[in-house]
Amino acid sequence: MYFLYSILLTIGFLLLSPLFIARRRKYAAGFGQRMGRYPHFVDDGRPVIWLHCVSVGEVNAARPLVDEINRIFTNHQLVISTVTRTGQELAQNVFSQKASAIFYFPFDWKFSVRRALRLFRPSLVLLIETEIWPRFIYEARRLGCRTAIVNGRLSEKSARGYARGGFFVRNVLANIDLALMQSERDAARIISVGMAADKVAVTGNIKFDYRNETNEDLLKQELQQRFAIDAATPLILAASTHKPEELWILNAVYSSPLTSEGGKPRLMIAPRHPERFDSVANEIESFIRSSQDAGMSLHFARRSQPQLNTDAEADIILLDSIGELRAAYNLAEIVFVGGSLIPHGGQNVIEPAAAGKAILTGPFTHNFADIISNFLKNDALIQLADGSGNDRRIADLRASLAKLLADPDRRAQLGANSVSTLQENRGAVDKTLAALRDLL
Repeated sequence: MYFLYSILLTIGFLLLSPLFIARRRKYAAGFGQRMGRYPHFVDDGRPVIWLHCVSVGEVNAARPLVDEINRIFTNHQLVISTVTRTGQELAQNVFSQKASAIFYFPFDWKFSVRRALRLFRPSLVLLIETEIWPRFIYEARRLGCRTAIVNGRLSEKSARGYARGGFFVRNVLANIDLALMQSERDAARIISVGMAADKVAVTGNIKFDYRNETNEDLLKQELQQRFAIDAATPLILAASTHKPEELWILNAVYSSPLTSEGGKPRLMIAPRHPERFDSVANEIESFIRSSQDAGMSLHFARRSQPQLNTDAEADIILLDSIGELRAAYNLAEIVFVGGSLIPHGGQNVIEPAAAGKAILTGPFTHNFADIISNFLKNDALIQLADGSGNDRRIADLRASLAKLLADPDRRAQLGANSVSTLQENRGAVDKTLAALRDLL
């Protein structure tokens, strides 16, 4: 069964190799490690907990969990793996003093998985948000390692996909010792695809246990000083945007300029994927040129470029950096959370909520349905209606932004409600660690 899986995985890898070559900047990072070739690991004799986070979102989610693991399980070492380059860069930045090793997760072949497991020899593997790698999970169990899903979530679409795996998926799930899921709905779905019910528990979403960190305060001050951001001129932050949301929000804010009590607002755009930074910059520059033809003068600055005196005058700021979005939330008056004007399914709203900001999303938020439902119930965000057509979406976005800019009391109310919602749902980290004690 696993032999057939390995063959299919190899065929898929070969078929996708032209894509890997074409996008080698994105995929080449950590290739040697993913093949099982890791730097020397200093084993100090303590049992190892291996925490796996796919990318930036999971790394950020794991931050309070990492702090508590280090505080409570002092007789264990912690090692952390990621899949994506951006996740690795963020993990190196925020966990370098909190983990004994930070590295790329191995490809799911026998030889690469065994190399990794024999080097780190974990006693417990924690998979953030239902990262199911059949070979890795099988080999971990074969070597006597316990495995748990932490902060697990399973969408309806993913559940249908796993259900098609039938006996194989059930066999893989049988090798997992514990599944700690975010909600009752997630728990029901993982049970429906073959996880034993007595191995499943609902512990909540650890993202609600968000903690601000000292380095974020320093980053906030740096951004604030460089771009001369102040409350007199409201900043709209478009966070984790996907194509073509950047162009839509540019049009919503500047095609016919919005105004506020401080005059024309400023716009900061933070694309979800770093490989799009340059293309988004080109889109912004093209938009500015077309605006000049219409008699409007707009200034643009990129965070990644050397600082210029004119940065303080920038109307549009591109946050083309990794690991700075959490700090930037604190500077905004309004946060639009991207991936929600298109059927992608939205992005995480908890981080801007922790900053106490007025949050705006599009209609497509199915990836975070339970969280969005909770925030809407508490009047903690505004969600646009599902209007068809680009012009309608731009018009709806513009109308909602205009209302919020004209009403500071409403912005403050939304921000306060979002903080309250966050506080009401805290405690998942404590529940998670309590459940994991029996596996250590």
